[in-house]
Amino acid sequence: MLGMLFNEKECKELDYVLRKELDEMLLDLSDQRLDHNIRHAIANRYKTVFRMYARFAPQKELSKYAWGGRYSQSKH
Repeated sequence: MLGMLFNEKECKELDYVLRKELDEMLLDLSDQRLDHNIRHAIANRYKTVFRMYARFAPQKELSKYAWGGRYSQSKH
């Protein structure tokens, strides 16, 4: 485990970066043109970034990014 200390400005920046990354991945996961393997890799990365975000995000904000893995319904 790795511990890091951030000041308030850095925390806000990290919050912003993680939210934008989650938004981009959700957009990619909704793109039916992407190959299943690519979407699977994005979904795995999404889970990791979401867990990072969940460590400090308010519950209300966190619920906006809860994702149920819906992309897998379009498997070939």
